[in-house]
Amino acid sequence: MTDLLLKHTDENGITTLTLNQPDRRNSLSMAMLGALSDALKVLATDDTTRVVVIAAEGKVFCAGHDLKEIREELDSNEFQLALFRRCSAVMQQVVNLPKPVIARVAGVATAAGCQLVASCDLAVAADSARFATPGVNIGLFCSTPMVALSRNVSRKHAMEMLLTGELISAARAEQLGLVNRIVDETLLDETVYTMARTIAEKSGHTLKIGKGAFYQQLEMSLSDAYDYTAEVMAENMRADDAREGICAFLDKRKPDWKDC
Repeated sequence: MTDLLLKHTDENGITTLTLNQPDRRNSLSMAMLGALSDALKVLATDDTTRVVVIAAEGKVFCAGHDLKEIREELDSNEFQLALFRRCSAVMQQVVNLPKPVIARVAGVATAAGCQLVASCDLAVAADSARFATPGVNIGLFCSTPMVALSRNVSRKHAMEMLLTGELISAARAEQLGLVNRIVDETLLDETVYTMARTIAEKSGHTLKIGKGAFYQQLEMSLSDAYDYTAEVMAENMRADDAREGICAFLDKRKPDWKDC
């Protein structure tokens, strides 16, 4: 992990990854994507982490890809393909991470930065935050950000953002389903970490099962989704934590999770 690019803090089962290049608008350069990928690989098997928060230093959450880096490699098709493939892989790491991921959004999230927010399981934004997929404005359609965006908002709303490239407010992003909550910036940390602590109190094993099943069933027909999730729940019932949770509820006591 590159500390200069990405800060990593842990507290009470909550790991915060903070994009740390405010002078470059926290752009997703090859190096930043590499740092994120390395961190997510470690967190995937870190039993002490129950919830991940992705945050950013400065006034911009993430401006997308580093256009200066892209300009330096304009004639290299190999670099361009490698960049977009690496970014796509990182977004899938976020989705496939067996722990919930919350985006803490202050400032602007555009292009691949908006994609990162959409890829997280949950997102809390300051009321001053703004979102856009503005690639169309510079002749580069936001095709990879489109994948995450179109899985969060309706088709017509996604197309409006993609075709106009215009910034939308945090309030509009909440209406569209891109973020869960908007709060005054002074309450952003309190809201994010209250949510994170609430989730971190649950069984890590149950969270892993639930997150994985959620994304799996989204791609299925209604009938297949019910067949699949019935099997998931039956398997989940065999877990020690399910037995403990049921007994604790009936006995009116706090469960003692074993994460298995």
